This record gives sequence, C-alpha cells and structure tokens, in this order.
Amino acid sequence: MARNTLSRSLHDVGLAAWFGGTLANAVALNAAASEADGDQATGDVANTGWDRWTPVNAVAIGAHLLGSVGQLRANAGRVAGQPGVGTMSTAKTLLTVAALGVTGYSRLLGQRVSAAGAPGRSGTKPSKKTKADAAAAQLQLDKLQWVVPALTGALVAVSSYAGEQQRPSEVLAGRTAGARA
Repeated sequence: MARNTLSRSLHDVGLAAWFGGTLANAVALNAAASEADGDQATGDVANTGWDRWTPVNAVAIGAHLLGSVGQLRANAGRVAGQPGVGTMSTAKTLLTVAALGVTGYSRLLGQRVSAAGAPGRSGTKPSKKTKADAAAAQLQLDKLQWVVPALTGALVAVSSYAGEQQRPSEVLAGRTAGARA
C-alpha cells in the first residue's frame, strides 16, 4: 500500500482550518466584537475579522478538496471493493457539498453585511440602526455561524471513521467478505 502523506495532510490540515476557524470566529470574534465602542464599531470589527478570514478559509477549503481528491484516487480500489467504504465516501461527499454550500451562502450574506457597513450589537446581531436588508442577513448569519462548524465537525468524525476502515483487520475483513460473496 503506497503512502499518501501529501494528500492526507492537505485533506486534514485544510479541514482542521475550515472547522477551527469558523468555530473560533463564531465563538470568539462575533461575541468579542460587541465589546467595541458602539454599534458601528461593533459591526466594523466583526466585518473586518470575517473579511480577513475569508482568503485563509478559501485556501483551507481548497487544500481540503485537493487532498480529498487525492485520497479518493489513492483508495479507489477500497471504495469499490471493501464493504462500507463506498457508503462512507458517499456520506463524506454529501457532507462536504453541504458544508461548501452553507459556507458559500454565509459568505454572500457576510458580504452583504460588510458592504452595508452594518452596525450591530455583536457580529451577528443587528442594532436598531441596522438597515433591514443587512439586519436580515445578520440574523441568518446568527444561525448559520454554527452550521458550518457542525458540518465540518461531522466531516472530521467521518474522516476518523474512514481512517479506522484502513486498519489491516478492517481491510482483511472486507476482502474476506468480498471473496465469500
């Protein structure tokens, strides 16, 4: 079995940054922004933080996707032949697509808030001064900020399960089951 250190590293480090960065921003940045001096400063701090995170997040997601493709290619035989690996790969792909969709939509909402220079009580809570369109986007972001870490966290768990499927005993059991079928 060949080593796939580069693709596994891209997959894992990219996913770790995607998960960790969005979780940290949801937990810390959005709440910490409310400590700024006034609603406008609160909005400015949150918008600046998320705007700075965006290019790093894009690189992290790209690394994860590149690594995922490498892992899929390296394990194509197992995906096709080892019971349970194809199902796990499908689940992982669906989770990735969902996380990409929510991340992209959240970024569109964030751009709307940032372009409006929207004031807020926190990174995702509008103030009374926030215009309706930006306030609606902030309220959606208030919910979605937790969905991306939930989906990427689920990807971490499925990736751990995938690693367990590569144990020699699991591969052998899969080959044995395939031979009996």
